[in-house]
Amino acid sequence: MTASTAGGLGDGSGEGARESARHGARDGARGGATALRDAVREATHRLAEAGIASAPVDALVLAAHTLGVEVAEARRLLVLGGVQVPPGYAALVAERARRVPLQHLTGEAHFRGLTLRVGPGVFIPRPETETLVSLALTAVDEIVCDGAASVVDLCAGSGAIALSLKAERPTLTVRAIEVDPLAHGWAVANRDRLGLDVAVDLGDARTAYPDLVGAVDVVTCNPPYIPDDQVPVDPEVRDHDPELALYGGSADGLALPLAMAARAAELLGPGGTLVMEHADVQGPALLRALVATDAWSEAVDHADLTGRPRVVVARRKGATG
Repeated sequence: MTASTAGGLGDGSGEGARESARHGARDGARGGATALRDAVREATHRLAEAGIASAPVDALVLAAHTLGVEVAEARRLLVLGGVQVPPGYAALVAERARRVPLQHLTGEAHFRGLTLRVGPGVFIPRPETETLVSLALTAVDEIVCDGAASVVDLCAGSGAIALSLKAERPTLTVRAIEVDPLAHGWAVANRDRLGLDVAVDLGDARTAYPDLVGAVDVVTCNPPYIPDDQVPVDPEVRDHDPELALYGGSADGLALPLAMAARAAELLGPGGTLVMEHADVQGPALLRALVATDAWSEAVDHADLTGRPRVVVARRKGATG
């Protein structure tokens, strides 16, 4: 679930420091503030007890956030010692222990070198979606040599995919569309803060861009694809990601992905490419459904960095070679 990665922390802790960090109180016995090292150790223990697999990482990231430094610097300060726990750290740890997403507490998520603002009302971009961007860039590079291609991103969310594509291929013309006004606001804010020339539109992706029918080179999409009756186990997803970004609109979760693929087929020119994410168990069914529409000359499933099937790449029929 978590988007950040950092090294683990050492184990062990002092009981007095542990209790002090737990409540954000002063260590009365020593008359001084709780040491950062002890507070992070206690936070790691507390988050682990709350069932958070990434407890060491999250404890360190929250420390860096409250100190106003990068994670690497926070780790260095832990090694050096002598640093006091910053104000507000205990409160953030308590929120994380209640399974508020780490990214909501720090206000940001990292995606392919971009730092995106995120919070309530927008889907937090996942590391596995970076594979989609890599495959989309490959498709762009295969279609045109100069990179001056047209890309449409359906179900834009925070803008992670569209903004990454523009950042890594500045000559692309990129448009993105999002149906949820809250998520759209986050995408616009990210676009403006990063200063990237991407059109971010509010609207239904199923009918998006009638002016671009048959004129798009690549369509990307990370659609809602969770089966409607499969409520996520992780509280961070179940209780905090917007439902509109999660559920695929049918028992198999493929109703909305297939609707997006249908619109992509209309937007793409001959030989254009659809790059779409899916759940790891949906690949075969999605491929069969795409081939059955007779809109695609080929469709191939690709694994993410964990080796799980994750992204379908389909080529629109009508290529001239």
